[in-house]
Amino acid sequence: MSLTQEIRACRLCADRFAATATAHRPRPVVWFRPTARILIAGQAPGARVHDSGRPFTDASGDRLRAWLGLDEETFYDRDRIAIVPMGFCFPGYDAKGADIAPPKLCRDTWHDQVMNALGEVDLILPVGVHAIRYHLGVKTSLTETVRNWRNWRDHAPRVFPLPHPSWRNTGWLKKNPWFEAELLPELRVRLRASLKDLP
Repeated sequence: MSLTQEIRACRLCADRFAATATAHRPRPVVWFRPTARILIAGQAPGARVHDSGRPFTDASGDRLRAWLGLDEETFYDRDRIAIVPMGFCFPGYDAKGADIAPPKLCRDTWHDQVMNALGEVDLILPVGVHAIRYHLGVKTSLTETVRNWRNWRDHAPRVFPLPHPSWRNTGWLKKNPWFEAELLPELRVRLRASLKDLP
């Protein structure tokens, strides 16, 4: 059984998900192939992605693709771009309707295996605080980490930390105009260069 098949068959969090307000079953959304050289590392699928089985098939995905300047065909080309969340399943909502964080168990069980399977990727885009902390090994705030994107000398220009493209972060984007004015243009240049070098 391949690693992607193992992850798709994973039911480690079945009891955890059954106890959420959504009382849903696990449905790991797996979207990578070992040939990919660009990694989009997200948080976890949302409810719409849980239903579709395809990552970022929601308004967050529309915003993320706009940030990256990618069309859907390129974005979903698994041979070139891997989309690997910190939790492969929709974690559910709590009793107040708030998002539940991706289970650490998922990350601990699968994430290092996936990174080993991908090998040396050219570009890593950690999206949201959970992915940023894993891939950069930092505990600084999201704003501080993203604002200092040029200063990650051990990582740049290979890693571009991004806020989550959720509508909930619209206020953050307004307060931090440098993100769209400075970081995104450079990221698009780097992304186009990486894609150009791929078959």
